[in-house]
Amino acid sequence: MSKIDEVRAAMVAAMKAKDKPRKDALSMLLSALKAKFIDKRADLTEEEENTIILREIKQAQETLDSAPADKTDLIDECKLRIEVYSEFAPKQMSEDEIRATIEGVLKELGIEKPQPKDKGIIMKNLMPKTKGKADGSLVNKIVGEYM
Repeated sequence: MSKIDEVRAAMVAAMKAKDKPRKDALSMLLSALKAKFIDKRADLTEEEENTIILREIKQAQETLDSAPADKTDLIDECKLRIEVYSEFAPKQMSEDEIRATIEGVLKELGIEKPQPKDKGIIMKNLMPKTKGKADGSLVNKIVGEYM
């Protein structure tokens, strides 16, 4: 079952439960998924679906971060969207899992004490292993700690 079908089923359930805020959030996510489907003119891969969901979560988080404190309706809407979208997002790696992956890449590359000049090659080998499973900025920060 594709994410489009899952989101559509959840949206129907929200409509039946008369949960308008949840239905609206699911509708926005469904629109984003369908737009990509139409652009591609083929079924989306699981990775593409996850990328879209994570992008929508990131956009809602950015809106939440930049919203003035007196805009409580906007803040509540963003929090709800993040919560709803997270139900469909892939499980994110913990910091410990990211560190274990980094250490595995360092062993593969034969780097015992990483230097700042090694960061490019480390990231090049690391990012395909964490793509869609971890926030890129968090991965970058943790790699920086190893330098």
